[in-house]
Amino acid sequence: MTERLEGRWALVTGASSGLGAEFARQLASLGSSLVLVARREEALTALASDLKARFGVGVLVESADLASEGEPERIASSLEARGLACSILVNNAGFGAYGTFDSIDPKSEAGMIDLDIKAVARMTRLFVPRMRAEGWGRILLTASIGAYSPTPLYATYCAAKAFVLSYGIAIREELKGTGISLTVLSPGVTRTEFHAVAGHESNPWKRATMMEPEPVVRAALKGLFRGKAEVVPGLSNKLMALSTRFISRPVQAGFAALMMRPTH
Repeated sequence: MTERLEGRWALVTGASSGLGAEFARQLASLGSSLVLVARREEALTALASDLKARFGVGVLVESADLASEGEPERIASSLEARGLACSILVNNAGFGAYGTFDSIDPKSEAGMIDLDIKAVARMTRLFVPRMRAEGWGRILLTASIGAYSPTPLYATYCAAKAFVLSYGIAIREELKGTGISLTVLSPGVTRTEFHAVAGHESNPWKRATMMEPEPVVRAALKGLFRGKAEVVPGLSNKLMALSTRFISRPVQAGFAALMMRPTH
């Protein structure tokens, strides 16, 4: 990747760990200054110190729960008050919950919908106008390989990520000619905290296909700066996404149920 980003600011959500932290590191290595957004302020502050020391970039920490009403707007107002314009938005924050649809805690499910769907839409709407005015912007939305298929035991999570995929590709089309490009990343199983949070640490499928964050983010940023619509890292994930074009949704759900079953 040869793209250099000196003089630009990138906002990364879910930046305290996993893919979000790796996005921050790789963007900083390209010269971008960063706004790091997540709930865990201590982790963000530690990451910010590391990035400043290693790459000499500007880093601003914004501790926020984007699932809470008004938090996306607060962040946008805070940056506007500083006169800071983010021309790169990495909408990465999200979490999943594993289990039968009627056994998942209702508050957890509502929070997942608020973060994985509503916050993605709000953050995108809030930061696009400044990009339009500047005539340049890059937006990356993190979906999931589960966005391509109905997935039992992750029913709400994968449906939420299907929204992200559909929403992203649709508004990408609307943004043509504005200088703003949007890319949807759909990773498969990745070694992050996601699995512990979801309550589904491991099974044979996860162990066989798990990727590290670094190559997932490298592929995502390569696709973002080349203007690709979709990025699906990993051969097995690419084949899964492709297969959904030829298999009925009920059959997809049956296969997904086998892959997501718990290990006893």
